[in-house]
Amino acid sequence: MTAWNQLYSLNNRPERRQVSKATLRRVWGFARPHRRRIAVFLALSVVMAALAVAPPVLAGRVLDAIGQSAPLGVVVGLAALIAGLAVAEAGLGLLTRWLSAGLGEGLILDLRIAVFDHVQRMPVAFFTRTRTGALVSRLNNDVIGAQRAFTDTLSSVAGNVVTLLLALTVMVGISWQITLLALLLLPVFVLPARRMGVRIARLRREAADHNATMATQMTERFSAPGATLVKLFGRPAMESADFAARARRVRDIGVRTAFTQSVFVTALTLVSALALALVYGLGGFYALREQLDAGSVVALALLITRLYSPLTALASARVDVMSALVSFERVFEVLDLEPLIKDRPGAGEVPAGPVGVEFDDVRFAYPSADKVSLASLEEVAALDTRGGVDVLHGVSFTAEPGQMVALVGSSGAGKSTIAQLLPRLYDVDAGAVRIGGVDVRDLTADSIREALGMVTQDGHLFHDSIRGNLLFARPEASEEELWDALRRSRLAALIESLPDGLDTVVGERGYRLSGGERQRLTIARLLLAGPRVVILDEATAALDSTSEAAVQEALAEALDGRTAVVIAHRLSTIRAADVILVIEDGRIVERGTHAELLAEGGRYEELYRTQFADPAITV
Repeated sequence: MTAWNQLYSLNNRPERRQVSKATLRRVWGFARPHRRRIAVFLALSVVMAALAVAPPVLAGRVLDAIGQSAPLGVVVGLAALIAGLAVAEAGLGLLTRWLSAGLGEGLILDLRIAVFDHVQRMPVAFFTRTRTGALVSRLNNDVIGAQRAFTDTLSSVAGNVVTLLLALTVMVGISWQITLLALLLLPVFVLPARRMGVRIARLRREAADHNATMATQMTERFSAPGATLVKLFGRPAMESADFAARARRVRDIGVRTAFTQSVFVTALTLVSALALALVYGLGGFYALREQLDAGSVVALALLITRLYSPLTALASARVDVMSALVSFERVFEVLDLEPLIKDRPGAGEVPAGPVGVEFDDVRFAYPSADKVSLASLEEVAALDTRGGVDVLHGVSFTAEPGQMVALVGSSGAGKSTIAQLLPRLYDVDAGAVRIGGVDVRDLTADSIREALGMVTQDGHLFHDSIRGNLLFARPEASEEELWDALRRSRLAALIESLPDGLDTVVGERGYRLSGGERQRLTIARLLLAGPRVVILDEATAALDSTSEAAVQEALAEALDGRTAVVIAHRLSTIRAADVILVIEDGRIVERGTHAELLAEGGRYEELYRTQFADPAITV
């Protein structure tokens, strides 16, 4: 282990805590598939450690052979043996490194896949509360920290123990007096090194905090909506000054850290040199008195350089192990979050053919934070354990196959919540949501995704090509099917006019397209998926009248012959609805057709006059 690696181990001291046996069992669970590679890796590490002790002993024998005027063949033979050991050590080093890389990367792969797959099963509430950066850190920093337990710590402990024991055995066999005196210098190095480690740890934590803040600032300001907001309301000079102040602090910390590291390396070099001088001085004294051979003095001098590194590394071995296990615990913390939405044993498929949807006395409250999140992912001391407040109170309605049901009402009335219960983004607390007469909780998630399609107001797109965003809905779709979906969504002419056509990259969240174009592309994606039930959550609310007209044409294609639940703020979207439901405070307060509800003169008539009315339209 290099000097810096030793100091790094001393720096990263986790809190003194006990790691449970359950954690160790789970760690072994991830390591078990790689157990043969681990065994070979450890065996080679031990062999390499043993080989490292042999050259100093052989060097001493070469010197003794020269001093005793031994035959040339003996000297050449010893030199050839030293060369052979060097070649063997180099070859084993490459093989060990290859095994280490394969073991480490394999473990990273297993952990990342496990975390990624698990996070994908988490409910939407998890993502609304979690800091994305903190979650990504679990997939990167903590996974890599856990990997070090097998690629660095494991081989380091095994190799250093063997090196230390063999070196000490040989040195004591040569001269126990010199060995004891040389070891007395060890505390002169280790104790100051630990103090420097604490100082470095403090500096690195401060630098990490500043870097995290700068990363957050850059992430928010460099996104399309963030950059727009800064240009409209921000103060560039103040933003720049704040960023520069943190960047300068990171620079200053970097200078101090580099200097402290240099002090550490210098101290290690100095103590090693003093120990070496002691060996030469005391060994020379014994040699002149003919109590020790000159070759033994050289062997002791070479072995002392192989002694200090393992001693220092082993002194911090517990810290290394604990650091790795804490990383494992942070990964397991995410894996232990139980998904609220999961398939029941024996869950079935959505019935074939046209299907209707039904809400039967549905009551619902959003889950409390402690059920869907982690305090460390939200950057809070403790999660709120209070239960959620009911937002839906006994909602019941039916949309027959091929019917359109429109939901209208004030903001916050519960319309979007109703829409989110259909694709089972959340589960009801009481009552039932049914598709084709079957409770969604008795259906598989895959079959629900195939049967339902949803278009939301923001029309989210990935930073990918148009082709990639479309194929996300149906990866096996042909080129002809892609263009058919674009034609039906009134977007084909635009895509054909682009230089890269389907391979045009839409940018982060699709911001290279206009709002109407982005929305029509999400409709094309829905058409490509071919769902039997369509949910529109204010799909045209943010569009101007021109864009709305184009999107309405695309929506007509999307809704044709399908069961639809539509949330709208535009009269043009709901006039043709078979049933209109007026939602207020999580309850259905009125239901009927457009004409019937206007005739009643109730809440819908009020909403119509304030939100939907258009002087050019007669009822």
